[in-house]
Amino acid sequence: MLAEFQKEGKFSIDSVVAFASKKSKGKKVSFGDEELTVLDLENYDFVGINIAIFCAGSHVSERYVPIATEAGCIVVDNTSRFRMKEGVPLVIPEINKDKITEYKNHNIISNPNCTTIQMLLALHLLHQKAKIKRIVASTYQSTSGVGKAAMDELYNQTKKIFMNEAKKPEIFPKQIAFNCIPHIGEFMEDGSTKEEWKMQEEAKKILEEDIKVTATCVRVPVLVGHAIAVNVEFDQHITEEEAREMLSEDDGVLVQDKREDGGYMTQIDVVQENAVYISRIRQDDTVKHGLNMWIVADNLRKGAALNIVQILEILIKEHL
Repeated sequence: MLAEFQKEGKFSIDSVVAFASKKSKGKKVSFGDEELTVLDLENYDFVGINIAIFCAGSHVSERYVPIATEAGCIVVDNTSRFRMKEGVPLVIPEINKDKITEYKNHNIISNPNCTTIQMLLALHLLHQKAKIKRIVASTYQSTSGVGKAAMDELYNQTKKIFMNEAKKPEIFPKQIAFNCIPHIGEFMEDGSTKEEWKMQEEAKKILEEDIKVTATCVRVPVLVGHAIAVNVEFDQHITEEEAREMLSEDDGVLVQDKREDGGYMTQIDVVQENAVYISRIRQDDTVKHGLNMWIVADNLRKGAALNIVQILEILIKEHL
């Protein structure tokens, strides 16, 4: 996706290097029409590198991001390691691109959690019209959120089941094929998981500290695409017609909401799509000012890679 943006002329790149762990050293990876040779991160000298993207897990970012920033490199970090650190901007460009300038505090910009991005992209304009008091979110997250090995486990388990062969889970705590697992991330003392905590705290940092957020995050047998069923309570009335009209005009959001069979978006519909899709917008009469909606996006695109390159575009054009 970085190569796509460069090809479209949205920003220019002098040179690109790929780095990973020692075991991947020397492997070839594609960058547009080019092929890059992977370098060893452990011994990499970041002096002279303007921007680095980290997406190899929190433990890797914890160790190597400070090395990169001390060398004068600006880091866009796709892990959770620095998201809640004071002074580190947590950015969704359509919502708070003005925060990007705060990279100067620590030379770090954090990319939010995938589900946080798609949920808040759908809600931020509504929040401007009627303040959000409370969000109840139930997520249906694909296996690609864990990585290739998790996708392979879903594929292999499914295949084995059709062959009447059992395959013991290795990546997930329970069988993922034909099953849903209400457990993403490690458990915390209050019974929430780390993924649920991320959605709560990141939403507050990006939108407003006073918003109450509760989430249940579920891993589902889908390869790509996250979905969220969201219930929102506002401080004043907003009709479903007003919400639909506002969302239809929002950048990065597409409304597909016909009250007929198939008149909504599903995970398989949004693979390789850049937009966040919203369906099933309807009034919730169980609270004074409530709305329900269904939000779907490709978690590998707007939930990760696209949001990063949008940050890079603004950073390069407006701040460097």
